[in-house]
Amino acid sequence: PSPAFVMALSDADVQKQIKHMMAFIEQEANEKAEEIDAKAEEEFNIEKGRLVQTQRLKIMEYYEKKEKQIEQQKKIQMSNLMNQARLKVLRARDDLITDLLNEAKQRLSKVVKDTTRYQVLLDGLVLQGLYQLLEPRMIVRCRKQDFPLVKAAVQKAIPMYKIATK
Repeated sequence: PSPAFVMALSDADVQKQIKHMMAFIEQEANEKAEEIDAKAEEEFNIEKGRLVQTQRLKIMEYYEKKEKQIEQQKKIQMSNLMNQARLKVLRARDDLITDLLNEAKQRLSKVVKDTTRYQVLLDGLVLQGLYQLLEPRMIVRCRKQDFPLVKAAVQKAIPMYKIATK
């Protein structure tokens, strides 16, 4: 065949080849686009998962922190309630002790007027004091007006103390 004929045939073939190449390029482009889409989707899902996990951790930390704060507040409230209860008990005890001391003062002032009863009380208190201290030498302090009664109580208590502590 002559070169002009080959050329003329070539034009139709060239058109076919161009169409074929265009279809091939288009298919390659579509495949590449699908590949890019798939990769973008995968990266999106990975990033989304990472963000979700990060936010989940933040939320969990937030609630753990809140839980600890609430627990701390509960402890503080319990501590305050316990302190209030203790103070109430201490006030009540203080009131009772004050009442008891006042009553003891009143009774003692009555006992002091009855010398016989007062002497018996002093005898018992001096002896009890000696037993409590268990010392070879002791000093007894008393009111000036009670000195003779206390002296008598000490003189009665010494022999009993010596016998009891041999």
